[in-house]
Amino acid sequence: MLTAPLAVKFCSLALAHVEREYPSKLDHVLSGDQDVRGPRELHPVFYGSFDWHSCVHGYWLLARLYRRFPADVPADRVREVIGRNLTEYNVGVELAYLTDPGHAGFERPYGWAWLLMLAAELARHETPEGRLWRAALAPLADEIVIAFRRYLRKAEYPVRSGTHSSTAFAIALGLEYAGVVGDESFAELLRGKAREWYGGDEDARVWEPGGDDFLSATLMEVECMRRALPAQQFAPWLGRFLPRLAEQEPTALFTPARVSDRSDGKIAHLDGLNLSRAWCWGSLAQLWPGGDPRREAALSAASRHLAVSLPWVAGEYAGEHWLATFALLALEAVAEAQLPSRGHDHFMRSRHGRRGGGGECVGERE
Repeated sequence: MLTAPLAVKFCSLALAHVEREYPSKLDHVLSGDQDVRGPRELHPVFYGSFDWHSCVHGYWLLARLYRRFPADVPADRVREVIGRNLTEYNVGVELAYLTDPGHAGFERPYGWAWLLMLAAELARHETPEGRLWRAALAPLADEIVIAFRRYLRKAEYPVRSGTHSSTAFAIALGLEYAGVVGDESFAELLRGKAREWYGGDEDARVWEPGGDDFLSATLMEVECMRRALPAQQFAPWLGRFLPRLAEQEPTALFTPARVSDRSDGKIAHLDGLNLSRAWCWGSLAQLWPGGDPRREAALSAASRHLAVSLPWVAGEYAGEHWLATFALLALEAVAEAQLPSRGHDHFMRSRHGRRGGGGECVGERE
């Protein structure tokens, strides 16, 4: 369960790393000596958490827990950290970096997707500070939508990976943003690309886990299509894509990955794979009523994956700077799956409608 003490722990982890400048792994193209600069100078908002995208979703984690558990998390500290970094000036520097012609592919598509998720989360905030944060971030979110549109219009093929390049993951998060802010034209572009790239897939052949996967290429495609298709289209698509799901096949999707060395950043990705699989299984389980063997299979798989990796969210910085985000997604999805079934259409409206969204109905004090 997502308890208040666990929310406090996750919040404390994020507070400890979003302003931690070093160690740092930059994704930075040098065009001359003038470009040799440190993380904080290059990215005055997202300079911490080892890398840019992890810092972005570290702020997402803080903003989400601040909204959901305002009486439990260290709210003053969260306001201080977000307010100090998420300013109009700092966002302007990030925007200038993103729009530089030499950085056209910067953080595409994973970091883009998380920036839009952060913008979507801030759009749900109704506090004065939340509205200020939302307004400060808006120019960067708007530019990423423009870049995302440009990319999707020229991209001929999907990227079917279990890492940062996954187009299914990016589309899924992009759809959440589009739904929250009411950008229907962007949503339609995302849905159309999902149908084009994944609509004809059948009888998935599962070649996972890869040695540094933190996403399931298979289940992320399912999550993408769950968000992209209406219920009457998604159900038959899923039946074709995973025809033996009720029998818990392919077995690899139901078996947690083994993590041999959590101090190794790439191998530690496999804890993320377990947590992101739990998120996908929890989301999928919400579509079926109690007693449906597919629901039971999905919830059982989510539970197994959480049991293996949730205890390791903290302890090694290789995972500690990012794993809590995926743990929160997983716990929210599984908790909502345990509520009375309300059907796919209701779930999609609550998840993607303005101020709706993943975990809105999860009890604040389970």
